[in-house]
Amino acid sequence: MKESQFHQIALTLIPEIGTVHAKNLLSVFGDASAIFQAKKKELVAVEGMSERKAKCIKDFNEFSLVEKELIFLEKNKIQTLFISEDAYPKRLLNCYDAPTILYYSGPAKLNVSRVISIVGTRSNTEYGKQVTESFLESIPNENLIIVSGLALGIDAIAHRSAIKNKIPTVGVLAHGLDRIYPSLHKMLAKEMLETGGLLTEFRKNTLPDKHNFPRRNRIVAGLADATIVIETDLKGGSMITAELASAYNRELFAVPGKITDIKNSGCNKLIRDNKANLFNGAADFLEWMGWQEKKLVPKKQRVLFYEFTKEELIIADLLSGYEAKSIDELYLKSGLSSSAFAAAILSLELQNAVQSLPGKMFRLVE
Repeated sequence: MKESQFHQIALTLIPEIGTVHAKNLLSVFGDASAIFQAKKKELVAVEGMSERKAKCIKDFNEFSLVEKELIFLEKNKIQTLFISEDAYPKRLLNCYDAPTILYYSGPAKLNVSRVISIVGTRSNTEYGKQVTESFLESIPNENLIIVSGLALGIDAIAHRSAIKNKIPTVGVLAHGLDRIYPSLHKMLAKEMLETGGLLTEFRKNTLPDKHNFPRRNRIVAGLADATIVIETDLKGGSMITAELASAYNRELFAVPGKITDIKNSGCNKLIRDNKANLFNGAADFLEWMGWQEKKLVPKKQRVLFYEFTKEELIIADLLSGYEAKSIDELYLKSGLSSSAFAAAILSLELQNAVQSLPGKMFRLVE
């Protein structure tokens, strides 16, 4: 047992010290052990801290709970992911309320280059099932994980379809790793642990109480580059996850549906209110995200199809490899004057040699 791990868990047990307070304390003291060693006056000097909160730290004596937790973690080969450690999910670091510590079981790496969260109603229709399965059959599985909440309905369909298509899938839980909820998903969870994982911020003996699910949903939203809402009513966990994904400035997609079907009302509202992009299948999604498969075409072969000027060749060369680049980056690296650059990029677009993407990004046309 590492002393740092002991104090990392202890930090999350202190009354009145939430995730934001913990982040502020860590920014000053560097690690959890130093927080417990700090003097009261040093603690009070930290942003957001008060005499009362500092006293909670100095008076904390529930270390026996930490010891029991560590025994459980070791026995079940569960790892802790502390907010200051490299293995911690990097995307969550951009969330103001990121969990201080996470408990994780499974082989999937959480910092792969592509992470998609899929959420939806517990009482899905056949349409929702088909959309979910079709998407996961069509999307490339390289450097990708699928995240959901292991709930009934769309969540379970997403997990199962990911497994079927050899995509690692991670379930984010609203309780400790000493149980699976709902219990009928025990076998599903076991399958997920072979290539994916189970993740939670809750210690053992934490029940799946109602107030834990919004906390779970913020992790589902924060872990991903994009969240796709398949089917949902106007209220419920999926809408909470969607709102959180929007607040975290993540890409948000919603599947449109019949205006007469209550299970589509939430998705339709997200699209109507311009909070979510209209989901139109895997090809459209991949294009929007800039995740299309790259074709291995020699760079010189492309030039044969176009008669590029010297200025156009400079920009085309900067875009070689088919990686999208921002217009600002291209301009700075080209060394061209603003007028010459503008004329060259426009000419390349008119020749259909480059494509303009959302966010003022450009890439070579494949």
